[in-house]
Amino acid sequence: MFNKEVYINRRAELKKLVKEGVIVIFGNNESPCNYPGNAYYPFRQDSSFLYYFGQRRDGLVGVIDCDNDKECLIGDDIDIDDIVWFGSVDSVADMAGQVGVAHSAPMKTLQDICNDAKKSNRKIHFLPPYRYDTKIQIMDLLGIHPSQQKEAASLELIMAVVKMRQCKTDIEIAEIEDACNAGYYMHTKAMQLVKPGVTEKYIGGQVDGMAHSLGMHESFATIFTQHGEIMHGNPSFNVLEEGRLALCDAGAENKEFYCSDNTRTMPVSGKFSQRQLEIYSIVEACHDFALTVAKPGVRWYDVHMDVCRLMTEKLKELGLMKGDTEAAVQAGAHAMFMPHGLGHMMGMDVHDMEGLGQQYVGFDEETQPSTIFGTASLRCGKRLQEGFVMTDEPGIYFIPALIDEWRAKKMHMDFLNYEMLETYKDFGGIRLEDDILITKDGCRFLGDKRIPYHPKDVEEFMEKWKV
Repeated sequence: MFNKEVYINRRAELKKLVKEGVIVIFGNNESPCNYPGNAYYPFRQDSSFLYYFGQRRDGLVGVIDCDNDKECLIGDDIDIDDIVWFGSVDSVADMAGQVGVAHSAPMKTLQDICNDAKKSNRKIHFLPPYRYDTKIQIMDLLGIHPSQQKEAASLELIMAVVKMRQCKTDIEIAEIEDACNAGYYMHTKAMQLVKPGVTEKYIGGQVDGMAHSLGMHESFATIFTQHGEIMHGNPSFNVLEEGRLALCDAGAENKEFYCSDNTRTMPVSGKFSQRQLEIYSIVEACHDFALTVAKPGVRWYDVHMDVCRLMTEKLKELGLMKGDTEAAVQAGAHAMFMPHGLGHMMGMDVHDMEGLGQQYVGFDEETQPSTIFGTASLRCGKRLQEGFVMTDEPGIYFIPALIDEWRAKKMHMDFLNYEMLETYKDFGGIRLEDDILITKDGCRFLGDKRIPYHPKDVEEFMEKWKV
């Protein structure tokens, strides 16, 4: 937890932005696995609650009364039964004091606060809920059915939170760098272990274990697979095979809940084949090119599209694409190979603030989300600002089902060489991803150590760990 002045200042700024009404920020509750007492899923506090109220205990709600300049931390103190099993924790009043909140009250008080606000025709601001217990709580408090709560959420509050959280402060950047440093050890652990005969599950488990051993947690479910063409391929019991590629997409969430997110692709045999190296080098070039053009004032959408043009040009050199580059990109033909966006914002959420609505987080009046396949998955398009943290993650994938579907529909026949694509159906996929900070005049990598990604560096690192 940061110094309490951090939270005091954040809430003061939030009040200025929202201006009037009552802000209610819900913390999260425990999420049991298969019966109430099995808290198998680790507790994770809501990120916006953490941002403004700092506390990581379950069963808390933060209230900010903009009109009366009053703040209150709502929650029930734990009873002796919980103390017996889980130990003592601070009282809600103590937790309020730790983050500079003057008042605290039991949970039943929240209904009275909401009733009073409604009687006075004051707006009650809440963020879009994503957990079902919170949706039920909002329905009980405000009478809004869960199916209507996303639309009923406060746009004023959403926009204020986005404005405040999108540009990271120095203390936040330090925490993200801490998570990136853990990410280095997670990914190099995978590189040490990759070889024929090892299961995906084993390496995925070792990657997760590295985060845990550092006192952290995964920032999302680790992706480790030799079927890199599957975007979210979680580790299976499949055995790694000679000649295949293994893709590892993993990140850490540190003790202050800030995240890292990196992807590396490595040859199971320890050496890239010529065909693998040809595709890998294109992804590498796209990854590095993004670093040269990302800076304040540039639209992330334009960085994405420039990368797509470069990818198309280089795929044309291999014979996989053809025709006019600009026409191919505008038509979306390149999405055969990269059906996702170049990257996303990152912070306390690995896809930062995505639950608030991507149209508010990553886009604005100038730049709206695309509806074209591939580009529609770009999660941020607006102009970059100093302090943004972005992922740079181009990839090239050969998805047999997508090849078959587009070919059957005769899609983009002027731009795609389907005869050659047929010979790549067993290739898999390659993605390279790093976390970058937008600086005053450009961008830089985050983290003290660079996870190997240039082909020669990957091969040399893997050679050192051969048994």
